Amino acid sequence: MIKKITTIIFVLFSFFLFSQTVLAEIDTDGDSYSDEAEIRAGYSPFNSQPIKATNSDVDGDGLSDYFEYVFGTNPDLADSDGDSYNDFLEIDNAFNPNSPVAEKLPVRIEINLGEQTLAFFVAEIKWREFKVSTGKKSMPTPSGEFKIVNKIEKAWSRTYGLWMPFWLGLDRGGIGIHELPFWPSGYREGEDHLGQAVSHGCIRLGIGAAEYVYNHLKVGDVVLIRP
Repeated sequence: MIKKITTIIFVLFSFFLFSQTVLAEIDTDGDSYSDEAEIRAGYSPFNSQPIKATNSDVDGDGLSDYFEYVFGTNPDLADSDGDSYNDFLEIDNAFNPNSPVAEKLPVRIEINLGEQTLAFFVAEIKWREFKVSTGKKSMPTPSGEFKIVNKIEKAWSRTYGLWMPFWLGLDRGGIGIHELPFWPSGYREGEDHLGQAVSHGCIRLGIGAAEYVYNHLKVGDVVLIRP
């Protein structure tokens, strides 16, 4: 048994070394720098110009070369799986860009109280990030793992007498995620509060960002809130 485990470990380690060696020898864009060297430096291995991978989009599909690499899509084709939807649109709607059939990818969000950000993950890859406003010191947003239990496009708070658009209610704490609230008078909480912990415990998102998150999550999805 020990011999078998040792053999498996040796094979896996050998494969890792082989993969690293091959990557170090490949120069996809022909600029005299290996793909490994470019990736390590943050440059696109698909673009012969010295452009950062996050700023390069060789096939013009709206998906940066960085995401082409991490999602494993074809950097020279806007529609890797040939299903008539480009790679960016598929990932942005949590569909597998490498499958010609409609295959959904898992999504989740992670809120960082210290940084006041909300990260949206597709297939465990950070896809988007938004500024938020969480609970002030006297009414802190709790940390932990939560689930979405309800969705209301325009929720009303009887406690504070205001509207909370694109409400995503969490399974405990009486809190939720929603757009910057507004009062019946039409006055809306300012965008300048984003990035600051000033809410009554809820997680506030800006206009546009809240609707995006609302439309991309469903009841039962996981919400991780980190201190």
